[in-house]
Amino acid sequence: MSTIKEIEEGVASVVPAECGLSKVEFEGPQIVIYLKNMAAFYRDENLITKIASKLRKKVVLRSDSSVLMPPERAKERIEQLIPPEAGVKDIKFDASFNEVQIEAMKPGVVIGKGGSVLKSIIIATGWSPKVLRSPTMPSEIEAAIRNALLNNSEQRKKFLLGLGKKMTVASNGCEWVKVTALGGFKEVGRSCFLLQTPASNVLVDCGINPDTSDPSKNYPYLNAMGISLEQLDAVILSHAHLDHCGFIPYLYAYGYEGPVYCTPPTRDLMVLLQQDAVNIMHSEHGKSPYAEKDIKKQLNHVITREYGEVTDVTPDVRFTFHNAGHMLGSAQIHMHIGEGFHNLVYSGDIKYGKTKLCDPAVTNFPRVDTLMMESTYGSHLDVKPRIEECDNRIYDVIKRTTDAGGKVLIPVIASGRAQEMMLVLEEKFKDPDFPVYFDGLSKESSAIHTVYPEYLRRNVQRRILQNDSPFDKPMFNTITTRDKRKGIAESKDPAVILAPSGMLSGGPSVEFLKMMADDPKNTLIFVGYQAALSMGRKVQNGERDVPILNEQNKQDTLKVNMNVVTIDGFSGHSDWSQLLAYARNARPRPNRIFTMHGEASKCEELARTLNKMLHSETRVPMPLDTMRLK
Repeated sequence: MSTIKEIEEGVASVVPAECGLSKVEFEGPQIVIYLKNMAAFYRDENLITKIASKLRKKVVLRSDSSVLMPPERAKERIEQLIPPEAGVKDIKFDASFNEVQIEAMKPGVVIGKGGSVLKSIIIATGWSPKVLRSPTMPSEIEAAIRNALLNNSEQRKKFLLGLGKKMTVASNGCEWVKVTALGGFKEVGRSCFLLQTPASNVLVDCGINPDTSDPSKNYPYLNAMGISLEQLDAVILSHAHLDHCGFIPYLYAYGYEGPVYCTPPTRDLMVLLQQDAVNIMHSEHGKSPYAEKDIKKQLNHVITREYGEVTDVTPDVRFTFHNAGHMLGSAQIHMHIGEGFHNLVYSGDIKYGKTKLCDPAVTNFPRVDTLMMESTYGSHLDVKPRIEECDNRIYDVIKRTTDAGGKVLIPVIASGRAQEMMLVLEEKFKDPDFPVYFDGLSKESSAIHTVYPEYLRRNVQRRILQNDSPFDKPMFNTITTRDKRKGIAESKDPAVILAPSGMLSGGPSVEFLKMMADDPKNTLIFVGYQAALSMGRKVQNGERDVPILNEQNKQDTLKVNMNVVTIDGFSGHSDWSQLLAYARNARPRPNRIFTMHGEASKCEELARTLNKMLHSETRVPMPLDTMRLK
């Protein structure tokens, strides 16, 4: 990694004098070049490429503050430059970063061919345009996140500049690499591990286990890190589900001040799901391990990165996100440690198969020495039916139940399975004679999906871009209050209800279950993984007298008389065949594979099979194990 002086000299040697180079700043992992004459810079189309290749870092251009047009005049000029069909919703100025945020229904029109409109904006006004897509439906969470980032831009700038200085310290080489298992090993839930080198302490994922009755297994073993939270350099997050991100705000509550790296949709979904988790923990348990203020502090420290974007984290660690196929924005993390000293790929949660929502997980990486691989369905018995069979089966079950006057409850994760089921229902029931209800949390999550269509399958992406979003069709009705839930459950009319949580660990799905379980005309359909200690697993396994907390928060028994059906193929996790295919197709072939994120027996069976199949070293770490990678 280059020093500050080397980077400044490198920029000055490439940028022509007529561009008026005023300063170079280090905003976290990226370099920002401030110019007084942006028009001169754009005369050479290859100049930005020359700079980026010389510095081997992400480079951002901004105008010097002295040449910025006053915001009111700049807004008028920008409105003249952007074609009306762009559907501009809002224009806001961020003086801390010399940026103008343009929110529009059609960002491509704002960008223009080859970025022509953006260039004209920055040349005419000095302000660097940042284009944001408007959700196709109203979204409180998107508005709140965007406002919070804008309102706190001064603090964010200060944080990024401080981080940039730390990251330009020269590396003394890398002598060893080790990882410590803090959660999610031989279990599903509280995924977390610590990657360490002589110069780096990087936490990868930091989740909770909301689906267990054992308090000792709720949170990662952070006290086993051997370092304080202040000594952590960074957190890298694979995706937004709570078993991977649900404990990150706790770090900020107790002393962590560093960055969280994730994809843009992961940031938004993470905040949504964490806020909901806090509300549920307060309402059902009276307390949570962190507060909303800690989520807000976390947001100010998030640095987003796209798939394929190489990012320096510390002097000897850089990473790249690759599509994981699990949910919107989910990522595998390729970590390049030292100058080719070791390469680690963490799969996170992967789907290496067909879904309606996302493309399958990527299997090509620059280099792989060690692969840490999920094993949720790591048994030879975990072969799931094809998605077409699942579509037909869920249609038959819903049709049979609603024709008989019953209701269907489908517990879903608000982000991922909810949208997958909406796509299935929209396709199979074009004009249903029953309403489909989904929770307000799922509606907000669906709105976030429409902000980031480029992360979805091509056909879904195309529909959103053509203002035909499958997530805001008239057939879908939003539930926002407990009284409305009660009215739906007590009505004699048939209905389909999509409700979080997906494992019946709390929230609306449990509320509906309490009100619907006694009626044998109703049906409960499981479409996702049920953790070993979750209430969902108990019901799925045939228990009909289920222990449950009543409204007085005391233990009670729920009698389950409704039909219970499991349709496995909709899971966002790879089944047995897909896991083997993923490992077989991984390029280059890993020298070593650690299995994790699965029940102990499944991690062990998958490891044995991969060892025989690939002749790679395989291992099944336990919680608290520390493994030296090199």
